[in-house]
Amino acid sequence: MNNTPAPRVRKAVIPAAGLGTRFLPATKATPKEMLPVVDKPAIQYVVEEAVSAGLSDVLMVTGRNKRPLEDHFDRNYELEEALTRKGDADRLARVQESSELATMHYVRQGDPRGLGHAVLCAAPHVGDEPFAVLLGDDLIDPRDPLLARMLEVLGGQRGSVVALMEVEPSQIHLYGCAAVEPTDDADVVRITGLVEKPATDEAPSNLAIIGRYVLDPAVFDVLRETEPGRGGEIQLTDALQKMALDEELGGPVFGVVFKGRRYDTGDRGDYLRAIVRLACEREDLGPDFRAWLKGFVAETTDEAGI
Repeated sequence: MNNTPAPRVRKAVIPAAGLGTRFLPATKATPKEMLPVVDKPAIQYVVEEAVSAGLSDVLMVTGRNKRPLEDHFDRNYELEEALTRKGDADRLARVQESSELATMHYVRQGDPRGLGHAVLCAAPHVGDEPFAVLLGDDLIDPRDPLLARMLEVLGGQRGSVVALMEVEPSQIHLYGCAAVEPTDDADVVRITGLVEKPATDEAPSNLAIIGRYVLDPAVFDVLRETEPGRGGEIQLTDALQKMALDEELGGPVFGVVFKGRRYDTGDRGDYLRAIVRLACEREDLGPDFRAWLKGFVAETTDEAGI
């Protein structure tokens, strides 16, 4: 790795300009990031993760019809006053929590030209500093601090780190895929190549990129020169591929192989499973919900004759 010290990572970027077409009609007027996961919108889990890793300066890259995201992380004085009058301190604290989490900033991605373009929109805010990128479809359990581990791997040096997870070979076409070589750390690999959504028989491994990155600011220059790739979009994977192959462009690129708990909210089925898992683990909801769920499964199994 380049031994030139890098500034400490202080900023997080959360791309949130997607249209959420897989969740229509629910997302016709409501941003997909605001869909609730139990009793908090998915985007709040992501901001909380950034803050828990020490990144309290958060830039959200938004688009049209995303104003509710800004409203959620702003104060709601009328609601707070109503809860105060009722003496409902518990709900008041939960309402205020989102507005006190982080220093929030917003920029619009005028054209939906892909993740690489969304990251490039962050350049004026980030400047010449390393930064983290967190995608809202992947919720990482706070008991498995993936982002903190990625920051540790970077260790104040130049370079980038991406999060990887083993998936079934039949699923690799849904992800960016990494070719890797081992390092001295069991959970860290050096990335030698990246392919965006390869066919199963063309994938260099079963290591999929999941939605966490810690990036050298050199990625902005690379993205400016990156032509649209798969789907006609500017792919972050393509820029990282160039950096992995040429350290002069801002490499090397490392991967942290994550084996913890991840909740995928980008797919309707996985979104529902994420809600069930998280609800089952809640101290306030879990016991009653698990009991109901056990009875529901037994009842539907009997009805299906299984």
